[in-house]
Amino acid sequence: MTTRQTKFDKLRANPKVSILVIGGGINGIGTFRDLALQGVDVLLIEKGDYCSGSSAASTRQAHGGLRYLEHGEFRLVRESLLERNRLLTNAPHAVELLKTTIPIYKRFSGILNAPLKFIGLLQKPSERGYLVVKLGMMMYDWFTRNNRVTPTHKMLGREQALAEHAQLNPDIIGAATYYDCLMPQAERIAVELVLDAEAAFDEARALNYCSVISATGDSVQIKDELSGEVFSVQPKLVINAGGAWIDFVNRSMQHPTRFIGGTKGSHIVVDNPELLKTLNGSALYFENKDGRLGIIEPFRDKVIIGATDIRADDPDSVVCTDEEIDYFMQFWAQVLPGITVERSQIVFTFCGVRPLPASDVEFVGLVSRDHSLRVVEPDANVRFPIYSLIGGKWTTFRAFAEQVTDKALAFLGKSRRTATEDIAIGGGKDYPRTDSARDLWLKQVQSSNGITAERLQTLFERYGTRAQAIAQFIMAEPDVPLRHQPTYSQREIIFLTANESVIHLDDLILRRSLIGMLGLIDGDVLQQLAKIVGGVLGWSAAQTQAEIDRTTDILQTKHGVPAARLKVTT
Repeated sequence: MTTRQTKFDKLRANPKVSILVIGGGINGIGTFRDLALQGVDVLLIEKGDYCSGSSAASTRQAHGGLRYLEHGEFRLVRESLLERNRLLTNAPHAVELLKTTIPIYKRFSGILNAPLKFIGLLQKPSERGYLVVKLGMMMYDWFTRNNRVTPTHKMLGREQALAEHAQLNPDIIGAATYYDCLMPQAERIAVELVLDAEAAFDEARALNYCSVISATGDSVQIKDELSGEVFSVQPKLVINAGGAWIDFVNRSMQHPTRFIGGTKGSHIVVDNPELLKTLNGSALYFENKDGRLGIIEPFRDKVIIGATDIRADDPDSVVCTDEEIDYFMQFWAQVLPGITVERSQIVFTFCGVRPLPASDVEFVGLVSRDHSLRVVEPDANVRFPIYSLIGGKWTTFRAFAEQVTDKALAFLGKSRRTATEDIAIGGGKDYPRTDSARDLWLKQVQSSNGITAERLQTLFERYGTRAQAIAQFIMAEPDVPLRHQPTYSQREIIFLTANESVIHLDDLILRRSLIGMLGLIDGDVLQQLAKIVGGVLGWSAAQTQAEIDRTTDILQTKHGVPAARLKVTT
């Protein structure tokens, strides 16, 4: 693996690059991988860590977008469903089926939503009734009729729905069930895409913690956020994948734009065994009284609840507020009146800004979630074009990247040489698809390095077939479990730090693992992880403490982790 320093040394020696991709969220990373597979020399820079902005704040679903049907966005829904299926196939270690239940309270409500939206008279959709939900379910199934990887929908009567979810509001007349997908470790998908891209082509280089300063003539000035050193890069084309920051990036390059009209989405993660049991392995997707759609979904041994949809102009300042938590807490009276969730059960909060196209629509839920590409042509100040990637969603990143890459290839006078529809991602490569194939794979890996079956199973669940390399590394030297989180081990943490571009302690806790999001972090775990990561990265005692302080601040201010939980007890 090429080191960070080597990448900067190459830039000093030769600042010319065909394409500079700015933004290491999922759309930028997806485009970076696609360009690498086409043999294009490309540099990706991200001002923070990979997948640390909007892409880290989704509901963690790969889904078709059922509600987009009433907006008439049939192309988007069809594309999303096909891409959902591809994600499930190409990243089976990080994407899993998720049964979803929609409680239904009325029979015919919502029939006029679509026609009113079409003629521009819909300000806020009315509640979706049984007939509308049924039609949506049928279309969902129809779009994937030739590529069926999920079970088809079912319409449940009241008694059957209450039998499956005993705590559902008894006022329902029935429910619908269908399947989408859950991405518990979405950030790992992004990191593995970066690793795959760099492995595919030597001239594809990615740098996290590297930002844009300015642009003039044929050059872009970028800054190493660690050393403060400024470099000049000379691209033929810039792809602005800054997400909610796109207009800020364009402005820094002397092109003021208003492409983005972002909306803030917040979620909470709760530790409530009764709620988890009530979900019975299924997400609940429902309409709140204000017309917004809510989701309550199982997330390992926790539950994710979301999401808000509020206009936001400053993506750097957003956090999940007390008002938003209050909003989530009133879900129960409507959907699960027999369940009580306390604020003390919240183990983590997360929030981000959706990079939606600028719009004056009053009800932001009506703004399209489709993706588009806007071109800023060269001028007297900046002599290269800028492609700005607007909108999009996690599920469709591959298709969006394909669209952008094809346009970039045409600009460079090159042809596509590799399709990406069926390329496995990271630990999804050579993934055993059946129970017998998985058992055989586990036995073969275990026999090759002597790791215990239980430990290998845990690694396989986290990393897919990448578990083989991790297990081999773990067994090369003596290893011990973390004292307070024994399902992780010291050498596992060392491997992630050394091989996955970890720069700061929070990179590991929030984006290379689920330690933070599942509420597994406390002061003692934080101290031990800091020592392990610092040992790999060569931190001094002062640097190690600075990283602990930095991560503590992020966990408290950005993710609602109580200060008391982060105190050291041993």
